[in-house]
Amino acid sequence: MRYLLSIPSLHEPIITEFTQTSANAGEIRTICNKPLVLYYNPAITNRFNLMNTTDIKSYMQSVGQQARAASRLVAKADTVAKNTALTAMADAIRRDETLLLAANAKDLDNARAKGLEASMIDRLTLSPKGVATMAEGLLQIAGLPDPVGEISGLNYRPSGIQVGKMRVPLGVVGIIYEARPNVTADAAGLCLKAGNAAILRGGSEAIHSNQGIAACVKEGLRAAGLPETAVQVIETTDRAAVGELVTMKDYVDVIVPRGGKGLIERITNEARVPVIKHLDGVCHVYIDDQADIGKAIKIADHAKTQRYGTCNTMETLLVHQGIAPQILPELCKIYFDKGVELRGDETSRRIIPQMNAATEQDWYEEYLAPILSIRIVDGLDQAIDHIAQYGSQHTDAIVTENYTRARRFLREVDSSSVMVNTTTRFADGFEYGLGAEIGISTDKIHARGPVGLEGLTSQKYIVLGDGQLRK
Repeated sequence: MRYLLSIPSLHEPIITEFTQTSANAGEIRTICNKPLVLYYNPAITNRFNLMNTTDIKSYMQSVGQQARAASRLVAKADTVAKNTALTAMADAIRRDETLLLAANAKDLDNARAKGLEASMIDRLTLSPKGVATMAEGLLQIAGLPDPVGEISGLNYRPSGIQVGKMRVPLGVVGIIYEARPNVTADAAGLCLKAGNAAILRGGSEAIHSNQGIAACVKEGLRAAGLPETAVQVIETTDRAAVGELVTMKDYVDVIVPRGGKGLIERITNEARVPVIKHLDGVCHVYIDDQADIGKAIKIADHAKTQRYGTCNTMETLLVHQGIAPQILPELCKIYFDKGVELRGDETSRRIIPQMNAATEQDWYEEYLAPILSIRIVDGLDQAIDHIAQYGSQHTDAIVTENYTRARRFLREVDSSSVMVNTTTRFADGFEYGLGAEIGISTDKIHARGPVGLEGLTSQKYIVLGDGQLRK
């Protein structure tokens, strides 16, 4: 038989064809110029994810069936059980900090050896603070009100019946993500509290980190007497598993992709189940001519330079022409000192000649790198028009002391998060008090912005009567 062999510690499968020639041997034909004999122990082949395409389909079907069965149990689990699991997960993560950082170090070494982009390595990196934040996020989720079973809008009708809505789980949520090992904990916690089962498929670049976090998640589920299959982390790094996951409409109710534009476009095009997504994070900060200059400089600096590889990082700075000569020299010096490449329009380059010239394409770019586009605008209307044309409806901010302009910006900018006098980096479920987020949606149906507990539930109508009949 011929197989695809995918080794988790590597970014891509190193073998494209393996032919079994005897009970314990075979030939590999694509990593060298002549056949190489591979000896293996069948009892441990799962550690190397040895699967042919039929195996992967069967494996994913099994995962889906177990998730569907678990979702029915989790949907009826009480709040105490769910919070017990979340607390135990957090305790395990804090206890295993050293192990998780060591696993992450392996992933980082492999990523650097493969020459992955700096933005990918940034998202892949776990720090002690990051581990603590994962644990704190789970505890925050435990402290949030349980949305499942919440009844709203219950009113009497002329017939005497009462009609309202009850919040209910979505069912099985599939999450596909690159790097970002914290997503394993965040997604597990949010899905569980919202009464859902989760199927998690992390990137091969984070396989060691994800497996370590997954072990803590399963420990928490066991501690609460909940099925371990309520959260399943896909064991194979074969990309064929993604194709199976996004088409399993009998077992998966919604897909949430988190990663680069290429991944999200692929998922959107191939999925046969609903997708909660955003493609780009082209975020803007507009500095109005009635801004506090000191405040504006701090916000514009932080929005770009705190982290370069995140979807809520500012990529284009818009500055009112009336304040640009005062603010750009000091602000651009900060950027240059931090190694940020600036690409400006003609007007901004007359103020700061060291800027490179921006092209039309730059206004559309999500750099995820120390690069920033700068444009001078003649006022609020042009700033809003620019955001409407080039933005991605993710997160945009205005810096101004003018209340009327701030209100207009909030009302007229059509993004999932719109801010006044603060950094775009706050666009995050943890910072919004959601405990964590499963992703950020720029869609307008069902969920928009950071997707927390409410975004992972739906509503059904409930009708209460006392023998009434329709006439």
